[in-house]
Amino acid sequence: MQKNMGTWDRIIRFALAALIAILYFTNVISGTWAIILGIVAVIALVTSFVGVCPLYKLLGISTSKKS
Repeated sequence: MQKNMGTWDRIIRFALAALIAILYFTNVISGTWAIILGIVAVIALVTSFVGVCPLYKLLGISTSKKS
């Protein structure tokens, strides 16, 4: 599968996942919001490591320098 995410996009997604994890473990978020944001964090983390965003592929977007 061809990567469609650039370096900065991947860094931002990783940082977002880390921020959500910090908020969860410091009990700033809980309940339904914690579950929803946890799912968002997992998706952001996985796409950050893999370098492929299915939504980008669906919309024909690429932030990668190599298309």
